[in-house]
Amino acid sequence: MRKYVLPVMAIAALSAGCSQEALQSGEAAEEQKEGGVSGTLSFYTSQPDQDAQALVTAFQDKYPEAKVETFRSGTEEVISKLQAEQQAGSVQADVLLVADSVTFESLKESDMLMDYKSPEAAHIPEEFVDPDGAYTGTKVMATGLVVNTNEAEGMPTSWNVLTDEQSKGKSIMPSPFYSGAAAYNLGVITRQEELGWDFYKSLKESGMGITKGNGGVLEAVASGEKTYGMVVDFVAARAKQEGSPVELVYPKEGVPVITEPIGIMKNTDNEETARAFVDFVLSEEGQKLASEIGYTPIREGIEAPEGLRTLDEMKVLSADTAELLKAREEDKELFGGMFGQQ
Repeated sequence: MRKYVLPVMAIAALSAGCSQEALQSGEAAEEQKEGGVSGTLSFYTSQPDQDAQALVTAFQDKYPEAKVETFRSGTEEVISKLQAEQQAGSVQADVLLVADSVTFESLKESDMLMDYKSPEAAHIPEEFVDPDGAYTGTKVMATGLVVNTNEAEGMPTSWNVLTDEQSKGKSIMPSPFYSGAAAYNLGVITRQEELGWDFYKSLKESGMGITKGNGGVLEAVASGEKTYGMVVDFVAARAKQEGSPVELVYPKEGVPVITEPIGIMKNTDNEETARAFVDFVLSEEGQKLASEIGYTPIREGIEAPEGLRTLDEMKVLSADTAELLKAREEDKELFGGMFGQQ
């Protein structure tokens, strides 16, 4: 955004015979245009580094008076950092963007989020917008299967490939102790009649490997170390486009979907810029950027990138958010009892 120098504008206006009233109106318009979007914003996120940086760079290009400092890690570690800061009485984050709505419900319950109803949220499906404005989904991310095309004999269609005898020791998934998506998936999948906890017990019996995050899953499958993995869809689609021998499969039973919501921390001391950042992420410009990076946009009217499905093309597995929040720690404890706290 160009920086306007109002005194120069005033001289020009007066020399042109403009009235003082018109001048004051012009000044007010310029102040509104600038919108107070300046200063330093602290942004906590679980997005991959390069994606978070692309978002920050685009925002700073639009608002050059603003500076964004980013802290990036897995969702569970980001939230642990926030909770530690809260206990110390000094939350540093202004804006948070992490994996799933259950995480944000927990923060909302703890009264850590500011209610802000972005005007851009009118273009987001209602089910992905918190009614109080505490958070709003920013993209559509399904967890499906990633398959090494050099190692697999054929493309599977079901989650059951992970528990088949011939797949023993050949699969890997992210840990719910690190990945927010994995924690959400655990809660949703174990509440499906067709899958449930028996599915995870079968995964254990089949020698399912555990790694920290989705990036580790993709690396193991793309290298041929593993043949199958549970992974968020954009990671697999992006790797395929870059030439990795992988294929993304949406299993017939359905897929859990997270929306990587965004919200403003209640303690922010830069509310104006925080609001502008949320608006930008949800705007047409921000959502087109998400698609260019490789995500399925959540905003209506913007197409998904090549290789990914839109919401109406998926069979979505879901569960009650309040129940998932209440049971999350117990679910992780049960998972840890099976696989260890990896």
